[in-house]
Amino acid sequence: MPRTPDSLDGLCARALARDASLPAIEFQGRWFHWGEMRQVADRLASLLAASGAGPHAPVALVARNRPSAIAALLGLIAMRRTVRMVYSYQSAAALARNVEQLAPAVIVAAREDYSEELLAILRNGAAAAIALQEMSAVAIAGLERSRREADPDGSSEPRIEILTSGTTGAPKRFALSFDLIAKHYVGAGSAPSSGDAGADTPPTLLFMPLGNISGVYTILPAMLKSQRVTLLEKFTVAAWHEHLLRYRPEASGLPPAGVQMVLDADIPPADLACIRRFGTGAAPLDPTVQRAFEERYGIPILLSYGATEFGGPVTAMTAKLHAQWGARKFGSVGRPIPGASVRVVDPETGAELPAGQEGLLEVVSPRIGPDWIRTSDVGVLDQDGFLFLHGRADGAIMRGGFKMLPETIERALLTHASISAAAVLGIADQRLGEVPAAVIQLKPGCAQPTVSELESHLRDRLYATHIPAAWRFVAELPRTPSLKVDRRALLPLFQPES
Repeated sequence: MPRTPDSLDGLCARALARDASLPAIEFQGRWFHWGEMRQVADRLASLLAASGAGPHAPVALVARNRPSAIAALLGLIAMRRTVRMVYSYQSAAALARNVEQLAPAVIVAAREDYSEELLAILRNGAAAAIALQEMSAVAIAGLERSRREADPDGSSEPRIEILTSGTTGAPKRFALSFDLIAKHYVGAGSAPSSGDAGADTPPTLLFMPLGNISGVYTILPAMLKSQRVTLLEKFTVAAWHEHLLRYRPEASGLPPAGVQMVLDADIPPADLACIRRFGTGAAPLDPTVQRAFEERYGIPILLSYGATEFGGPVTAMTAKLHAQWGARKFGSVGRPIPGASVRVVDPETGAELPAGQEGLLEVVSPRIGPDWIRTSDVGVLDQDGFLFLHGRADGAIMRGGFKMLPETIERALLTHASISAAAVLGIADQRLGEVPAAVIQLKPGCAQPTVSELESHLRDRLYATHIPAAWRFVAELPRTPSLKVDRRALLPLFQPES
């Protein structure tokens, strides 16, 4: 499909062509202008052309929340490149394996992400490598040329590929087409070619990771709609609070873990008095935390429910719904958004259940298509069509906004030479809602490894979010009559943390 003014690549090209003097991103106390953004994108385009990578060959982007990475993403989209997002906050060894599995034609990453492990993989592979450093892009010496000329999947349609968090099963790569993003996230006619449309409004605060679905549908629309933004590399309560005091925005939001962090910080209610709309999603919010926040600050929290596999939210408690229903629907993630459908089914038969009965959720998302998507989430639809979430059917652990399967952590633990068996379960955490905890059974005669040693072992194999927050060692794991690990019997081991 050729570029049009309202296609995603067209919108990105128009954004990068804005007046070079206009401010684009505030980052670490400094404003970066559109001229600097265009400079990164242009340099990246030159390096890609020199690499020999074919026009349809995919590019892996290690997406740190930095102006250079956003400029690179806009440039790659403007070139109609398929972008395979790589999670940046993982160990050097895990990142190297991740890149090797993706088999990109080119990798683009911050200079410090090129560890010896990653460079060794790249030297033995076919990908070219480009480093982002400040607001510049440079080829890695010896890795200037790519030996991949096409997409190994055989597709010529550009897309952004993101790792899912596990709503419909084990995490997997999910493709968002340029058309989907332009139509459902950005909207037609969103990128004026000149002028500073956001000069009279507070900058939008962005902190969701660029490499996941939340980052894509918050960062891209803001950049393409001429909004000035304040970018955080990582979320902190202090930075969020400082933004409120400086700019006094009417709308704000946090992931569920951030809500508890604000309460823990004991921020004065007057500092949040500017907020009229406050949203949260990506993970369940403890009702006691929601009630404490609303009572302290007098601001209703508007919950939503979505997933990467849905292309974003499918239900939402809007300000209008809250004004009408108020406390009668406390804790609900709202009703389906226009075009979406949600139903509750029996996990065994698949039959649709009536209002008020708990079961597995199935979803139709207008962004994805007409088919029902089976999830691993358990919930209830009440007689008024409001959805209430009741956890996960597959035992997945939800750590803040990150979902993880216990089996993934257990398999990694079992690769340790001293471990005979391992069980991982979720335990309650005041800030994050839930965190993984591990129970270890050692092989006979093996010395007990330290927690630091086990954490290091896992960091080389898994994302940092998967590292257990609590550890116990037992002589033998309790088991059911069918010899499965009895997870319920393990819960008392963690009562102090719970």
